[in-house]
Amino acid sequence: MPLSDREKRLLEEMEAALLTEDPRLVSALSSKGPVSPSRNRIVVGAGLILLGLVTLFGGLISQVTPIGILGFVIALGGVITGISSISPMVRGARKPSSRTNLSARLEQRWDNRSNEE
Repeated sequence: MPLSDREKRLLEEMEAALLTEDPRLVSALSSKGPVSPSRNRIVVGAGLILLGLVTLFGGLISQVTPIGILGFVIALGGVITGISSISPMVRGARKPSSRTNLSARLEQRWDNRSNEE
């Protein structure tokens, strides 16, 4: 069953409102595939964590403080690298408040549409 002219107009208004309310969501939905973390960055992060821990324990065993500190810095760099490759997926799910306003308006339009007919 095709849409009527009025329904097409309402759909276009909703799309325009969505574009102005949350352009990142529109760009994410229009992209070809889901956003996935870079596998190479995760592997590099894990490798840096292991290297940092080995260096840290080597510094502790040899009782050379600068080597232990260097191991900690390397491990911290690995954690930051791993988290930064995963964080783009998490950022998209943070702002439900702007969508709530849009959802409320769309619900109200739907209710008005139902009452008019």
